[in-house]
Amino acid sequence: MKTIHIIALIITIIGALNWGMIALFDLDLVATLFGVRSLVTLIIYGLVGLAGLINIGLLVDMFKD
Repeated sequence: MKTIHIIALIITIIGALNWGMIALFDLDLVATLFGVRSLVTLIIYGLVGLAGLINIGLLVDMFKD
């Protein structure tokens, strides 16, 4: 399970950097590289969302103790 958490954190960081580039430079790197609303772009966005959900679980686990 630790491997999944590490992958989720990496994907979340990549997603956060993409959002930062959107805010600062009005550049959506994922859409630029793979096309607006293309299947690959939607899969990447979906993976970022899934990673965020996994990270919510990590946060909850941290405060259980």
